[in-house]
Amino acid sequence: MNSTGKIVAINGPVIRASGMRSFAMREMVQAGRLLLLGEIIRLDGDDALVQVFEDTTGLRTGEPVTGTGGPLSMSLGPGLMGSIFDGIGRPLGKLLEREGPFVTRGVSIPQLDPDAMWDVTPLGKVGDVVTPGAPLALVKETSLVEHRILTPCDIEGEILSILPPGLHKASSVVARVRDGHGRERSIPMIRKWPVRTPRPIAERLLPDEPLLTGQRIIDGLFPISKGGVAAIPGGFGTGKTVTQHQLAKWSDAQIVVYIGCGERGNEMTQVLEEFPVLEDPRSGKPLMERTVLIANTSNMPVAAREASIYTGITIAEYYRDMGYDVALMADSTSRWAEALREISGRLEEIPAEEGFPAYLPTRIAEFYERAGKVTTLGGTRGSISIIGAVSPPGGDFTEPVTRHTKRFIRCFWALDQQLARSRHFPAISWIDSYSEYGDEVKSWYASHVDPAWATLREKARTLLAEDDKIQQIIRLVGEDVLPDDQRLIALTASFLKNGYLQQGAFGPDSYCPPKKGIAILNLLIAFHQKAEDLLSQGCPLSLLKGIDELVELTHLREIPAERLERFEELKHDLFERMESINRERIVSRREV
Repeated sequence: MNSTGKIVAINGPVIRASGMRSFAMREMVQAGRLLLLGEIIRLDGDDALVQVFEDTTGLRTGEPVTGTGGPLSMSLGPGLMGSIFDGIGRPLGKLLEREGPFVTRGVSIPQLDPDAMWDVTPLGKVGDVVTPGAPLALVKETSLVEHRILTPCDIEGEILSILPPGLHKASSVVARVRDGHGRERSIPMIRKWPVRTPRPIAERLLPDEPLLTGQRIIDGLFPISKGGVAAIPGGFGTGKTVTQHQLAKWSDAQIVVYIGCGERGNEMTQVLEEFPVLEDPRSGKPLMERTVLIANTSNMPVAAREASIYTGITIAEYYRDMGYDVALMADSTSRWAEALREISGRLEEIPAEEGFPAYLPTRIAEFYERAGKVTTLGGTRGSISIIGAVSPPGGDFTEPVTRHTKRFIRCFWALDQQLARSRHFPAISWIDSYSEYGDEVKSWYASHVDPAWATLREKARTLLAEDDKIQQIIRLVGEDVLPDDQRLIALTASFLKNGYLQQGAFGPDSYCPPKKGIAILNLLIAFHQKAEDLLSQGCPLSLLKGIDELVELTHLREIPAERLERFEELKHDLFERMESINRERIVSRREV
Protein backbone atom coordinates (compact mmCIF):
# COMPACT_ATOMS: atom_id res chain seq x y z
CA MET A 1 0.00 0.00 0.00
CA ASN A 2 1.37 3.42 -1.01
CA SER A 3 2.19 5.98 1.69
CA THR A 4 0.39 9.33 1.60
CA GLY A 5 1.36 12.79 2.88
CA LYS A 6 -0.04 16.30 2.48
CA ILE A 7 1.32 19.45 0.80
CA VAL A 8 1.91 22.28 3.29
CA ALA A 9 3.95 24.76 1.21
CA ILE A 10 4.81 25.37 -2.47
CA ASN A 11 7.91 27.26 -3.66
CA GLY A 12 8.21 26.96 -7.44
CA PRO A 13 9.43 23.44 -8.32
CA VAL A 14 9.98 22.60 -4.62
CA ILE A 15 7.13 21.63 -2.29
CA ARG A 16 7.08 20.87 1.43
CA ALA A 17 4.87 18.02 2.64
CA SER A 18 3.95 16.67 6.07
CA GLY A 19 3.04 13.17 7.14
CA MET A 20 6.06 11.81 5.29
CA ARG A 21 7.71 9.75 8.03
CA SER A 22 7.15 6.47 6.17
CA PHE A 23 8.73 7.73 2.93
CA ALA A 24 12.37 7.15 1.85
CA MET A 25 15.04 9.55 0.65
CA ARG A 26 15.05 9.90 -3.17
CA GLU A 27 11.68 8.13 -3.42
CA MET A 28 9.52 9.11 -6.39
CA VAL A 29 6.16 10.60 -5.45
CA GLN A 30 3.02 11.89 -7.15
CA ALA A 31 2.00 15.34 -5.94
CA GLY A 32 -1.51 16.77 -5.93
CA ARG A 33 -4.62 15.76 -7.78
CA LEU A 34 -2.77 16.08 -11.09
CA LEU A 35 -0.29 13.39 -9.91
CA LEU A 36 2.76 15.49 -10.78
CA LEU A 37 5.95 13.44 -10.62
CA GLY A 38 8.52 14.46 -8.01
CA GLU A 39 11.45 13.20 -5.98
CA ILE A 40 12.12 13.52 -2.25
CA ILE A 41 15.37 15.42 -1.76
CA ARG A 42 15.26 16.03 2.00
CA LEU A 43 13.62 14.28 4.96
CA ASP A 44 13.32 15.94 8.36
CA GLY A 45 11.21 13.96 10.81
CA ASP A 46 7.63 14.09 9.61
CA ASP A 47 8.35 16.70 6.91
CA ALA A 48 9.88 16.26 3.47
CA LEU A 49 11.03 18.49 0.62
CA VAL A 50 10.12 17.30 -2.88
CA GLN A 51 11.48 18.58 -6.19
CA VAL A 52 8.73 18.33 -8.79
CA PHE A 53 9.66 17.44 -12.37
CA GLU A 54 6.65 19.25 -13.86
CA ASP A 55 5.11 22.72 -13.72
CA THR A 56 3.52 23.24 -10.28
CA THR A 57 1.10 25.98 -11.40
CA GLY A 58 -2.34 25.30 -9.87
CA LEU A 59 -1.00 22.98 -7.16
CA ARG A 60 -2.54 23.76 -3.76
CA THR A 61 -1.69 23.16 -0.14
CA GLY A 62 -3.63 20.33 1.44
CA GLU A 63 -3.48 18.18 -1.68
CA PRO A 64 -2.06 14.64 -1.23
CA VAL A 65 1.45 13.37 -1.89
CA THR A 66 1.51 9.68 -2.76
CA GLY A 67 4.61 7.50 -2.73
CA THR A 68 5.53 5.12 -5.55
CA GLY A 69 7.77 2.89 -3.45
CA GLY A 70 10.93 3.36 -5.52
CA PRO A 71 13.51 5.93 -6.70
CA LEU A 72 13.67 7.66 -10.09
CA SER A 73 14.45 4.77 -12.43
CA MET A 74 14.90 4.06 -16.13
CA SER A 75 13.41 1.03 -17.89
CA LEU A 76 16.24 -0.77 -19.68
CA GLY A 77 15.57 -3.19 -22.51
CA PRO A 78 14.98 -3.43 -26.27
CA GLY A 79 13.38 -0.32 -27.74
CA LEU A 80 15.76 2.35 -26.41
CA MET A 81 17.67 2.78 -29.69
CA GLY A 82 16.23 5.45 -31.95
CA SER A 83 13.95 6.74 -29.19
CA ILE A 84 13.56 10.26 -27.82
CA PHE A 85 12.94 10.68 -24.08
CA ASP A 86 12.37 13.67 -21.86
CA GLY A 87 14.51 14.38 -18.79
CA ILE A 88 12.78 11.81 -16.57
CA GLY A 89 12.68 9.07 -19.19
CA ARG A 90 9.19 9.45 -20.67
CA PRO A 91 9.08 8.60 -24.42
CA LEU A 92 8.24 11.84 -26.24
CA GLY A 93 7.08 10.03 -29.37
CA LYS A 94 4.41 8.10 -27.45
CA LEU A 95 3.45 11.23 -25.48
CA LEU A 96 2.90 13.24 -28.66
CA GLU A 97 0.87 10.45 -30.24
CA ARG A 98 -1.39 10.33 -27.20
CA GLU A 99 -1.49 13.97 -26.10
CA GLY A 100 -0.77 16.00 -29.23
CA PRO A 101 1.66 18.96 -29.27
CA PHE A 102 0.73 20.05 -25.71
CA VAL A 103 1.39 17.31 -23.17
CA THR A 104 -0.89 17.25 -20.14
CA ARG A 105 0.85 17.39 -16.76
CA GLY A 106 0.89 14.26 -14.66
CA VAL A 107 0.71 11.92 -17.66
CA SER A 108 2.05 8.47 -16.85
CA ILE A 109 3.22 6.33 -19.76
CA PRO A 110 5.52 3.25 -19.92
CA GLN A 111 9.09 4.17 -20.84
CA LEU A 112 9.29 1.10 -23.10
CA ASP A 113 6.34 -0.53 -24.86
CA PRO A 114 5.61 -3.81 -23.01
CA ASP A 115 3.61 -5.16 -26.00
CA ALA A 116 6.38 -4.63 -28.58
CA MET A 117 7.43 -7.88 -30.27
CA TRP A 118 11.11 -8.78 -30.49
CA ASP A 119 12.93 -11.63 -32.21
CA VAL A 120 14.76 -13.37 -29.36
CA THR A 121 17.71 -15.76 -29.79
CA PRO A 122 18.59 -17.58 -26.54
CA LEU A 123 22.28 -18.00 -25.71
CA GLY A 124 21.90 -20.56 -22.91
CA LYS A 125 19.96 -23.71 -22.17
CA VAL A 126 18.31 -25.35 -19.19
CA GLY A 127 20.93 -26.57 -16.74
CA ASP A 128 23.56 -23.95 -17.61
CA VAL A 129 25.03 -21.98 -14.72
CA VAL A 130 25.01 -18.21 -15.28
CA THR A 131 26.91 -15.52 -13.41
CA PRO A 132 26.23 -11.76 -13.13
CA GLY A 133 26.59 -10.02 -16.48
CA ALA A 134 26.46 -13.23 -18.52
CA PRO A 135 24.44 -12.87 -21.78
CA LEU A 136 21.19 -14.84 -21.79
CA ALA A 137 19.69 -13.86 -25.13
CA LEU A 138 20.18 -11.67 -28.20
CA VAL A 139 17.64 -9.27 -29.69
CA LYS A 140 18.22 -7.50 -33.01
CA GLU A 141 17.18 -4.06 -31.79
CA THR A 142 18.15 -2.22 -35.00
CA SER A 143 20.22 -3.13 -38.03
CA LEU A 144 23.24 -1.57 -36.25
CA VAL A 145 22.69 -2.69 -32.63
CA GLU A 146 22.52 -6.23 -31.32
CA HIS A 147 20.84 -6.01 -27.92
CA ARG A 148 22.14 -8.43 -25.29
CA ILE A 149 19.88 -9.44 -22.42
CA LEU A 150 22.28 -9.86 -19.49
CA THR A 151 22.01 -11.67 -16.18
CA PRO A 152 21.35 -9.06 -13.44
CA CYS A 153 24.24 -8.21 -11.13
CA ASP A 154 22.52 -9.81 -8.11
CA ILE A 155 21.65 -13.18 -9.70
CA GLU A 156 23.85 -16.26 -10.07
CA GLY A 157 22.66 -19.82 -10.49
CA GLU A 158 21.26 -22.59 -12.70
CA ILE A 159 18.87 -21.88 -15.59
CA LEU A 160 15.51 -23.59 -14.97
CA SER A 161 13.80 -22.28 -18.13
CA ILE A 162 14.62 -19.93 -21.00
CA LEU A 163 12.62 -18.46 -23.87
CA PRO A 164 12.69 -20.46 -27.11
CA PRO A 165 13.82 -18.75 -30.33
CA GLY A 166 11.19 -16.56 -31.97
CA LEU A 167 9.05 -13.47 -31.44
CA HIS A 168 8.21 -12.57 -27.86
CA LYS A 169 6.69 -9.56 -26.10
CA ALA A 170 8.96 -7.11 -24.30
CA SER A 171 7.07 -7.92 -21.09
CA SER A 172 8.16 -11.59 -21.28
CA VAL A 173 10.38 -13.32 -18.74
CA VAL A 174 13.57 -14.30 -20.58
CA ALA A 175 14.73 -16.93 -18.08
CA ARG A 176 14.14 -18.39 -14.63
CA VAL A 177 17.17 -19.14 -12.49
CA ARG A 178 17.62 -21.03 -9.22
CA ASP A 179 20.19 -19.10 -7.18
CA GLY A 180 22.63 -20.39 -4.55
CA HIS A 181 19.97 -20.11 -1.81
CA GLY A 182 17.52 -22.32 -3.70
CA ARG A 183 15.24 -19.42 -4.63
CA GLU A 184 13.71 -19.21 -8.09
CA ARG A 185 14.47 -15.84 -9.71
CA SER A 186 12.79 -14.43 -12.84
CA ILE A 187 14.79 -12.35 -15.33
CA PRO A 188 12.46 -10.13 -17.42
CA MET A 189 13.38 -8.62 -20.78
CA ILE A 190 12.80 -5.10 -19.40
CA ARG A 191 14.31 -4.17 -16.03
CA LYS A 192 14.40 -0.92 -14.10
CA TRP A 193 17.54 0.71 -12.71
CA PRO A 194 17.81 3.75 -10.34
CA VAL A 195 19.36 6.49 -12.44
CA ARG A 196 21.46 7.97 -9.61
CA THR A 197 23.14 4.62 -8.87
CA PRO A 198 26.15 3.70 -11.07
CA ARG A 199 25.91 0.22 -12.59
CA PRO A 200 28.58 -2.18 -11.23
CA ILE A 201 31.69 -3.21 -13.16
CA ALA A 202 34.44 -5.79 -12.69
CA GLU A 203 37.52 -3.61 -13.33
CA ARG A 204 38.58 -0.21 -14.67
CA LEU A 205 41.07 -0.25 -17.55
CA LEU A 206 43.62 2.22 -18.91
CA PRO A 207 41.96 4.32 -21.66
CA ASP A 208 44.62 3.56 -24.29
CA GLU A 209 42.53 3.54 -27.50
CA PRO A 210 41.49 6.85 -29.09
CA LEU A 211 37.90 7.79 -29.84
CA LEU A 212 38.32 8.78 -33.48
CA THR A 213 36.18 11.79 -34.30
CA GLY A 214 37.12 12.67 -37.88
CA GLN A 215 38.03 16.19 -36.70
CA ARG A 216 41.71 16.86 -37.43
CA ILE A 217 42.40 19.24 -34.55
CA ILE A 218 41.01 16.66 -32.10
CA ASP A 219 42.44 13.45 -33.55
CA GLY A 220 45.77 15.08 -34.37
CA LEU A 221 46.51 17.53 -31.55
CA PHE A 222 44.05 17.01 -28.68
CA PRO A 223 42.86 13.37 -28.78
CA ILE A 224 40.30 11.81 -26.48
CA SER A 225 40.38 8.11 -25.66
CA LYS A 226 37.50 5.67 -25.50
CA GLY A 227 36.45 5.94 -21.89
CA GLY A 228 37.79 9.48 -21.65
CA VAL A 229 36.17 12.70 -20.45
CA ALA A 230 36.29 16.02 -22.28
CA ALA A 231 34.77 19.48 -21.96
CA ILE A 232 33.94 21.98 -24.71
CA PRO A 233 33.68 25.41 -23.09
CA GLY A 234 32.85 28.48 -25.13
CA GLY A 235 30.82 31.66 -25.17
CA PHE A 236 27.65 32.25 -27.13
CA GLY A 237 28.01 31.53 -30.86
CA THR A 238 31.40 29.80 -30.71
CA GLY A 239 30.06 26.47 -31.96
CA LYS A 240 29.66 24.18 -28.92
CA THR A 241 26.51 22.54 -30.23
CA VAL A 242 27.80 22.22 -33.80
CA THR A 243 31.00 20.61 -32.53
CA GLN A 244 29.01 18.14 -30.44
CA HIS A 245 26.81 17.37 -33.44
CA GLN A 246 29.98 16.61 -35.44
CA LEU A 247 31.27 14.28 -32.73
CA ALA A 248 27.92 12.52 -32.47
CA LYS A 249 27.78 12.04 -36.24
CA TRP A 250 31.34 10.97 -36.97
CA SER A 251 32.95 9.46 -33.85
CA ASP A 252 33.65 5.73 -34.02
CA ALA A 253 31.57 5.03 -30.91
CA GLN A 254 29.08 2.22 -31.51
CA ILE A 255 26.33 3.92 -29.46
CA VAL A 256 25.59 7.65 -29.08
CA VAL A 257 23.54 9.12 -26.22
CA TYR A 258 22.81 12.80 -26.82
CA ILE A 259 21.43 14.84 -23.90
CA GLY A 260 19.96 18.23 -24.72
CA CYS A 261 20.13 19.57 -21.18
CA GLY A 262 18.60 23.01 -20.87
CA GLU A 263 19.60 24.24 -24.34
CA ARG A 264 17.27 26.18 -26.64
CA GLY A 265 14.50 24.23 -28.33
CA ASN A 266 15.67 25.07 -31.86
CA GLU A 267 19.00 23.33 -31.19
CA MET A 268 17.25 20.10 -30.16
CA THR A 269 14.95 20.50 -33.18
CA GLN A 270 18.03 20.56 -35.39
CA VAL A 271 19.20 17.27 -33.86
CA LEU A 272 15.75 15.71 -34.28
CA GLU A 273 15.61 16.79 -37.92
CA GLU A 274 19.19 15.86 -38.88
CA PHE A 275 19.86 12.55 -37.16
CA PRO A 276 16.98 10.51 -38.68
CA VAL A 277 18.13 11.40 -42.23
CA LEU A 278 21.90 11.27 -41.67
CA GLU A 279 23.74 8.14 -42.75
CA ASP A 280 26.17 6.38 -40.45
CA PRO A 281 29.51 6.79 -42.30
CA ARG A 282 30.61 3.22 -41.62
CA SER A 283 27.42 1.30 -42.37
CA GLY A 284 25.34 3.59 -44.58
CA LYS A 285 22.34 3.07 -42.28
CA PRO A 286 20.41 5.91 -40.56
CA LEU A 287 22.38 7.38 -37.67
CA MET A 288 19.33 7.19 -35.38
CA GLU A 289 19.64 3.40 -35.39
CA ARG A 290 22.52 3.72 -32.92
CA THR A 291 21.41 6.91 -31.13
CA VAL A 292 19.30 7.69 -28.06
CA LEU A 293 18.15 11.29 -27.55
CA ILE A 294 17.25 12.94 -24.24
CA ALA A 295 15.38 16.19 -24.98
CA ASN A 296 15.08 18.53 -22.02
CA THR A 297 15.12 22.10 -23.32
CA SER A 298 15.39 25.40 -21.43
CA ASN A 299 11.62 25.94 -21.26
CA MET A 300 11.09 22.67 -19.35
CA PRO A 301 11.09 22.52 -15.52
CA VAL A 302 14.53 22.84 -13.93
CA ALA A 303 14.16 19.73 -11.76
CA ALA A 304 13.73 17.55 -14.87
CA ARG A 305 16.81 19.24 -16.35
CA GLU A 306 18.81 18.18 -13.30
CA ALA A 307 17.56 14.58 -13.68
CA SER A 308 18.20 14.33 -17.44
CA ILE A 309 21.97 13.93 -16.98
CA TYR A 310 21.44 10.85 -14.83
CA THR A 311 18.84 9.38 -17.19
CA GLY A 312 21.32 9.63 -20.06
CA ILE A 313 24.32 8.19 -18.23
CA THR A 314 22.23 5.23 -17.01
CA ILE A 315 21.29 4.34 -20.60
CA ALA A 316 24.96 4.69 -21.59
CA GLU A 317 26.07 2.35 -18.79
CA TYR A 318 23.46 -0.22 -19.85
CA TYR A 319 24.93 -0.46 -23.37
CA ARG A 320 28.48 -0.32 -22.03
CA ASP A 321 27.68 -3.45 -20.00
CA MET A 322 26.86 -5.21 -23.28
CA GLY A 323 30.43 -4.53 -24.45
CA TYR A 324 29.77 -1.44 -26.59
CA ASP A 325 31.80 1.77 -26.86
CA VAL A 326 29.37 4.57 -25.98
CA ALA A 327 29.77 8.32 -26.55
CA LEU A 328 27.64 10.56 -24.34
CA MET A 329 27.13 14.20 -25.32
CA ALA A 330 25.82 16.55 -22.64
CA ASP A 331 24.73 19.96 -23.96
CA SER A 332 25.21 21.73 -21.67
CA THR A 333 26.43 21.01 -18.16
CA SER A 334 26.21 24.73 -17.35
CA ARG A 335 22.42 24.63 -17.70
CA TRP A 336 22.41 21.54 -15.48
CA ALA A 337 24.46 23.42 -12.88
CA GLU A 338 22.04 26.36 -13.12
CA ALA A 339 19.20 23.96 -12.31
CA LEU A 340 21.12 22.85 -9.20
CA ARG A 341 21.56 26.52 -8.27
CA GLU A 342 17.86 27.31 -8.61
CA ILE A 343 16.75 24.28 -6.59
CA SER A 344 19.40 25.04 -3.96
CA GLY A 345 18.05 28.60 -3.70
CA ARG A 346 14.51 27.30 -3.22
CA LEU A 347 15.83 25.08 -0.41
CA GLU A 348 17.39 28.19 1.21
CA GLU A 349 20.82 26.55 1.35
CA ILE A 350 23.85 28.75 2.01
CA PRO A 351 25.24 29.59 -1.47
CA ALA A 352 28.88 29.34 -2.51
CA GLU A 353 30.48 31.42 -5.28
CA GLU A 354 28.09 33.04 -7.78
CA GLY A 355 25.14 31.48 -5.98
CA PHE A 356 25.98 27.88 -6.90
CA PRO A 357 25.60 25.30 -4.11
CA ALA A 358 28.70 24.26 -2.20
CA TYR A 359 28.28 20.68 -3.43
CA LEU A 360 28.56 21.65 -7.14
CA PRO A 361 32.10 20.16 -7.52
CA THR A 362 30.90 16.89 -5.94
CA ARG A 363 27.98 16.59 -8.37
CA ILE A 364 30.21 17.35 -11.37
CA ALA A 365 32.74 14.74 -10.20
CA GLU A 366 30.01 12.11 -9.67
CA PHE A 367 28.83 12.61 -13.25
CA TYR A 368 32.21 12.47 -14.99
CA GLU A 369 33.43 9.56 -12.85
CA ARG A 370 30.76 7.36 -14.44
CA ALA A 371 32.81 7.45 -17.66
CA GLY A 372 35.66 5.02 -18.30
CA LYS A 373 36.90 1.96 -20.15
CA VAL A 374 36.00 -1.11 -18.12
CA THR A 375 35.82 -4.86 -17.92
CA THR A 376 32.14 -5.61 -17.41
CA LEU A 377 30.71 -8.18 -15.02
CA GLY A 378 30.28 -10.48 -18.01
CA GLY A 379 33.99 -10.28 -18.88
CA THR A 380 33.68 -8.12 -22.01
CA ARG A 381 35.21 -4.70 -22.53
CA GLY A 382 33.10 -1.58 -22.90
CA SER A 383 33.55 2.14 -22.51
CA ILE A 384 31.69 5.41 -21.95
CA SER A 385 33.27 8.62 -23.25
CA ILE A 386 31.65 11.78 -21.88
CA ILE A 387 31.88 15.05 -23.82
CA GLY A 388 30.23 17.88 -21.95
CA ALA A 389 29.61 21.35 -23.33
CA VAL A 390 30.09 24.23 -20.89
CA SER A 391 28.51 27.65 -21.46
CA PRO A 392 30.42 30.19 -19.35
CA PRO A 393 28.70 33.61 -19.32
CA GLY A 394 30.63 35.96 -21.59
CA GLY A 395 33.14 33.22 -22.39
CA ASP A 396 34.74 33.62 -18.93
CA PHE A 397 36.63 30.37 -18.27
CA THR A 398 37.28 31.36 -14.64
CA GLU A 399 33.59 31.04 -13.64
CA PRO A 400 32.76 28.18 -11.22
CA VAL A 401 31.28 25.55 -13.58
CA THR A 402 34.18 25.73 -16.07
CA ARG A 403 36.79 25.89 -13.32
CA HIS A 404 35.41 22.91 -11.40
CA THR A 405 34.88 20.93 -14.60
CA LYS A 406 38.59 21.32 -15.44
CA ARG A 407 39.41 19.51 -12.18
CA PHE A 408 37.66 16.33 -13.29
CA ILE A 409 38.29 16.12 -17.04
CA ARG A 410 41.48 15.30 -18.94
CA CYS A 411 40.67 16.84 -22.30
CA PHE A 412 39.84 20.53 -22.71
CA TRP A 413 38.73 21.88 -26.09
CA ALA A 414 38.47 25.63 -25.50
CA LEU A 415 36.40 27.46 -28.12
CA ASP A 416 37.72 30.88 -29.09
CA GLN A 417 35.41 33.80 -29.82
CA GLN A 418 37.89 35.42 -32.21
CA LEU A 419 38.26 32.23 -34.26
CA ALA A 420 34.47 31.88 -34.45
CA ARG A 421 34.10 35.49 -35.65
CA SER A 422 36.70 34.87 -38.36
CA ARG A 423 34.69 31.83 -39.59
CA HIS A 424 37.37 29.37 -38.53
CA PHE A 425 35.63 26.08 -37.75
CA PRO A 426 36.01 24.25 -35.46
CA ALA A 427 36.87 27.27 -33.30
CA ILE A 428 39.00 25.16 -30.92
CA SER A 429 41.91 27.23 -29.64
CA TRP A 430 45.25 25.49 -30.18
CA ILE A 431 46.73 27.66 -27.43
CA ASP A 432 44.20 27.21 -24.60
CA SER A 433 43.23 23.57 -25.30
CA TYR A 434 45.00 20.51 -23.98
CA SER A 435 44.69 16.72 -23.79
CA GLU A 436 46.25 14.40 -21.24
CA TYR A 437 45.48 11.32 -23.33
CA GLY A 438 48.29 11.89 -25.86
CA ASP A 439 50.80 9.60 -24.15
CA GLU A 440 48.22 6.88 -23.56
CA VAL A 441 47.02 6.64 -27.16
CA LYS A 442 50.34 7.17 -29.00
CA SER A 443 51.05 3.41 -29.10
CA TRP A 444 47.70 2.85 -30.84
CA TYR A 445 48.44 5.58 -33.37
CA ALA A 446 51.93 4.20 -33.95
CA SER A 447 50.61 0.74 -34.79
CA HIS A 448 47.38 1.68 -36.62
CA VAL A 449 48.07 5.04 -38.30
CA ASP A 450 51.70 6.22 -38.41
CA PRO A 451 54.70 5.67 -36.08
CA ALA A 452 55.55 9.37 -36.46
CA TRP A 453 52.20 10.58 -35.06
CA ALA A 454 53.52 11.62 -31.63
CA THR A 455 56.55 13.40 -33.13
CA LEU A 456 54.48 15.28 -35.73
CA ARG A 457 51.91 16.24 -33.09
CA GLU A 458 54.58 17.69 -30.81
CA LYS A 459 56.25 19.63 -33.65
CA ALA A 460 52.92 21.08 -34.80
CA ARG A 461 51.99 22.19 -31.27
CA THR A 462 55.46 23.76 -30.81
CA LEU A 463 55.18 25.67 -34.09
CA LEU A 464 51.71 26.97 -33.22
CA ALA A 465 52.87 28.05 -29.73
CA GLU A 466 55.89 29.89 -31.19
CA ASP A 467 53.70 31.51 -33.84
CA ASP A 468 51.40 32.88 -31.10
CA LYS A 469 54.34 34.82 -29.65
CA ILE A 470 55.49 35.93 -33.10
CA GLN A 471 52.02 37.20 -34.00
CA GLN A 472 52.13 39.53 -31.01
CA ILE A 473 55.35 41.06 -32.38
CA ILE A 474 53.88 41.28 -35.90
CA ARG A 475 50.86 43.19 -34.55
CA LEU A 476 53.22 45.70 -32.94
CA VAL A 477 55.97 46.27 -35.53
CA GLY A 478 54.97 44.30 -38.65
CA GLU A 479 56.41 41.18 -40.27
CA ASP A 480 59.14 42.83 -42.36
CA VAL A 481 61.44 43.45 -39.40
CA LEU A 482 61.48 39.78 -38.35
CA PRO A 483 64.35 37.44 -39.21
CA ASP A 484 63.66 34.74 -41.80
CA ASP A 485 63.48 31.88 -39.29
CA GLN A 486 60.62 33.59 -37.42
CA ARG A 487 58.86 34.52 -40.66
CA LEU A 488 59.09 30.87 -41.70
CA ILE A 489 57.39 29.80 -38.45
CA ALA A 490 54.57 32.29 -39.15
CA LEU A 491 54.27 30.98 -42.73
CA THR A 492 54.13 27.31 -41.69
CA ALA A 493 51.66 28.13 -38.90
CA SER A 494 49.37 29.81 -41.45
CA PHE A 495 49.47 26.62 -43.54
CA LEU A 496 48.64 24.58 -40.42
CA LYS A 497 45.72 26.83 -39.52
CA ASN A 498 44.21 26.97 -43.02
CA GLY A 499 45.20 23.59 -44.44
CA TYR A 500 44.97 21.38 -41.34
CA LEU A 501 43.13 22.90 -38.36
CA GLN A 502 40.28 24.46 -40.33
CA GLN A 503 37.57 21.98 -41.29
CA GLY A 504 34.03 22.54 -42.54
CA ALA A 505 31.03 20.94 -40.83
CA PHE A 506 29.44 20.18 -44.20
CA GLY A 507 30.71 18.75 -47.46
CA PRO A 508 33.35 16.10 -48.14
CA ASP A 509 35.79 17.52 -45.57
CA SER A 510 33.30 17.12 -42.70
CA TYR A 511 34.97 13.81 -41.82
CA CYS A 512 38.74 13.29 -42.14
CA PRO A 513 40.19 9.78 -41.65
CA PRO A 514 43.25 9.66 -39.36
CA LYS A 515 45.57 8.60 -42.19
CA LYS A 516 44.60 11.60 -44.30
CA GLY A 517 45.05 13.91 -41.32
CA ILE A 518 48.52 12.56 -40.60
CA ALA A 519 49.43 12.85 -44.31
CA ILE A 520 48.52 16.57 -44.27
CA LEU A 521 50.47 17.13 -41.06
CA ASN A 522 53.45 15.16 -42.35
CA LEU A 523 53.68 17.24 -45.54
CA LEU A 524 53.43 20.59 -43.72
CA ILE A 525 56.06 19.67 -41.11
CA ALA A 526 58.32 18.25 -43.86
CA PHE A 527 58.04 21.56 -45.76
CA HIS A 528 59.03 23.48 -42.63
CA GLN A 529 62.06 21.28 -42.00
CA LYS A 530 63.15 21.50 -45.65
CA ALA A 531 62.76 25.28 -45.64
CA GLU A 532 64.76 25.49 -42.38
CA ASP A 533 67.55 23.50 -44.02
CA LEU A 534 67.65 25.82 -47.04
CA LEU A 535 67.60 28.92 -44.81
CA SER A 536 70.63 27.56 -42.96
CA GLN A 537 72.37 27.35 -46.36
CA GLY A 538 71.72 31.06 -46.93
CA CYS A 539 68.60 30.84 -49.13
CA PRO A 540 66.32 33.82 -48.32
CA LEU A 541 62.70 33.07 -47.43
CA SER A 542 61.48 35.59 -50.02
CA LEU A 543 62.63 33.23 -52.80
CA LEU A 544 60.83 30.25 -51.29
CA LYS A 545 57.60 32.20 -50.73
CA GLY A 546 57.37 32.83 -54.46
CA ILE A 547 56.95 29.12 -55.29
CA ASP A 548 53.62 28.45 -56.99
CA GLU A 549 53.31 25.02 -55.33
CA LEU A 550 52.96 26.67 -51.89
CA VAL A 551 49.39 27.67 -52.75
CA GLU A 552 48.45 23.98 -52.73
CA LEU A 553 49.51 23.67 -49.07
CA THR A 554 46.42 25.64 -48.03
CA HIS A 555 44.15 23.29 -50.01
CA LEU A 556 45.44 19.93 -48.83
CA ARG A 557 42.13 19.16 -47.09
CA GLU A 558 40.44 19.09 -50.52
CA ILE A 559 42.43 16.01 -51.58
CA PRO A 560 40.15 12.93 -51.32
CA ALA A 561 41.02 10.38 -48.64
CA GLU A 562 41.23 7.72 -51.37
CA ARG A 563 44.17 9.53 -53.00
CA LEU A 564 46.78 9.56 -50.24
CA GLU A 565 49.53 9.02 -52.82
CA ARG A 566 48.86 12.61 -53.97
CA PHE A 567 50.54 13.90 -50.79
CA GLU A 568 53.79 12.14 -51.68
CA GLU A 569 53.59 13.51 -55.22
CA LEU A 570 53.11 17.04 -53.87
CA LYS A 571 56.00 16.61 -51.46
CA HIS A 572 58.28 15.38 -54.25
CA ASP A 573 57.34 18.26 -56.60
CA LEU A 574 57.60 20.88 -53.85
CA PHE A 575 61.01 19.72 -52.63
CA GLU A 576 62.37 19.58 -56.20
CA ARG A 577 61.19 23.12 -56.80
CA MET A 578 62.74 24.36 -53.55
CA GLU A 579 66.06 22.66 -54.35
CA SER A 580 65.95 24.08 -57.87
CA ILE A 581 65.51 27.63 -56.57
CA ASN A 582 68.39 27.18 -54.15
CA ARG A 583 70.67 25.84 -56.92
CA GLU A 584 69.76 28.77 -59.17
CA ARG A 585 70.60 31.15 -56.32
CA ILE A 586 74.00 29.53 -55.77
CA VAL A 587 74.81 29.58 -59.51
CA SER A 588 73.82 33.23 -59.86
CA ARG A 589 76.00 34.17 -56.88
CA ARG A 590 78.99 32.39 -58.43
CA GLU A 591 78.47 34.18 -61.72
CA VAL A 592 78.43 37.51 -59.93
